[in-house]
Amino acid sequence: MKDFLKMTLASLTGIILATIVITFLGAIILVGMVSSSDSETVVRKNSVMVLDLNGKLVERRPEISIFEELLNVGSPATYGLDEILSSIRKAKEHEDIKGIYIQAQSLSAPYASLQEIRQALTDFKESGKFIVAYADYYTQRLYYLSSVADKVVLNPKGGIEWQGMAAQPTFYKNLLDKLGIDIQVFRVGGYKSAIEPFIATEMSPENRQQISEYIGSIWNTMLTDISASRELSVDSLSSLADRMLMLKDAELTLQAGLADTLMYEMDVRNYLQTTWLGLDKDKKFPVLDLEAMNNVRRNVPKDKSGHVIAVYYAVGDIVSSDAGTGEAIASEKVIRDLRKLQQDDNVKAVVMRVNSPGGSAYASEQIWHAVKELKAEKPVIVSMGDYAASGGYYIACIADTIVAQANTLTGSIGIFGMIPNLKGLTDKIGLDFDVVKTNKYSDFGSLTRAFNAEESEIMQEYLNQGYALFLSRCAEGRGVSTEEIHNVAQGRIWTGDKALELGLVDVLGGLDTALEIAIQKAGVEKYTVIPYPEKENLLSSLLSSSSSRSIESRLLKENLGGYYSDFMLLKNLQEADQIQTRLPFELHLK
Repeated sequence: MKDFLKMTLASLTGIILATIVITFLGAIILVGMVSSSDSETVVRKNSVMVLDLNGKLVERRPEISIFEELLNVGSPATYGLDEILSSIRKAKEHEDIKGIYIQAQSLSAPYASLQEIRQALTDFKESGKFIVAYADYYTQRLYYLSSVADKVVLNPKGGIEWQGMAAQPTFYKNLLDKLGIDIQVFRVGGYKSAIEPFIATEMSPENRQQISEYIGSIWNTMLTDISASRELSVDSLSSLADRMLMLKDAELTLQAGLADTLMYEMDVRNYLQTTWLGLDKDKKFPVLDLEAMNNVRRNVPKDKSGHVIAVYYAVGDIVSSDAGTGEAIASEKVIRDLRKLQQDDNVKAVVMRVNSPGGSAYASEQIWHAVKELKAEKPVIVSMGDYAASGGYYIACIADTIVAQANTLTGSIGIFGMIPNLKGLTDKIGLDFDVVKTNKYSDFGSLTRAFNAEESEIMQEYLNQGYALFLSRCAEGRGVSTEEIHNVAQGRIWTGDKALELGLVDVLGGLDTALEIAIQKAGVEKYTVIPYPEKENLLSSLLSSSSSRSIESRLLKENLGGYYSDFMLLKNLQEADQIQTRLPFELHLK
């Protein structure tokens, strides 16, 4: 017995000591990470910025992703669009940074964000500095981005994916039928196709038409941009897409003019060193990755005016409240934030960066009102990201000026409701339900039975009213009649360049363009640009009560990919706002 107690006491002591040591080491690592993230990068002469693209792109990189990588949860590298644009800008301004080297591996990013990076790289080249791109195999997206380079370098045994664009929606109706689940749908707008995956087995003619038009628009923008960079005609580029060069010898790709030279990666450094930097082979040159570039101080005088141009990021699905389900535009929080910006006399103008496929109609209305109140006090400029559609357009339409990329997906002005009827499923598994009610509609919306004709009529009329309100909000924001908005609405999706023709947006450009307009409208010469909401630092994000749920959400998103939105809608259907202003889920383009 004494030996047992000794062993138990020794084990407990060992556990306690190990816990103390691990906690102490963890604290040292954490402090080191925090302090290193704040240390300024020293830029040496003949430096080259390396844009190593292998992961996924988001508007703003969450700090918690660093811990996810440390915990080896398998998440890919995450890049913030804001960090990339800022790094390119700093590389242009810094005299000791001579060029940018793009390592184009694999990047999950929509075309509007790629276009914004491409525009920043084009602006960088105006400084007279060089850009060289290399890949073993260029995906079509990264070739679009890399084609702006002075030289496109390809592995001698590699290839370039250049085959055109396609969209392939997934349909779940047959699966739901087998489960005995009937999705009752109410909508306004023949093009409002977000509900099609649940009620059909193929695209409607209206949806096929709009998808054909918007992928054609994006493709034409890519052809035009690459044509200008590569000095190849649009017709030639289009013909090359039909040759499937990516599966043929790299020499044919070189002859076609898509690449400039063939080279192995180990030789690229010497190529940069001797050809572009003019250095001897035995001399080494320093490289700066994105993490290092984040800590390069901009060579601009510090503003002492106190004037602030705020950039407010509204990214994700539009919901009423954020329950720690990941990136979202929670109306409760957005309203509080916008009210603070409205009341802050130092804030002279606000740029709202909207990147959202939509969501709750109720939450969209709340945010619309908050933006209108903000606009009454100071200029509000909207910068549309990859998506600003449906609810995303709802919250943007009241701004003074709307800026979009040519490849932004916007519009989708429509509304729908989805209520499942689980009667078939409950019959299959042997569940029965009965009801006692005090009034005619006491069990309205029950998931255990179908709507009757009278209830369906009530529901449809309710959505008609919601659509009429949506039209009136857009009409007020754009200064036109509801009839004019209805003609371009009905749930139809438009790309940014088409939306410009239709009067849904005012200017084509990126965040920098929106900032220029905001500064002009604010009428200030001295100012500081400050992003909102403030990012959580490493420590606070680790200790946040919602951090584990946020990590869970991001892991689901990474593993489910294009099916994530559909999964979350069905998962939360009973609890979520069932009246939605949302972009069609399947907008995943090749």
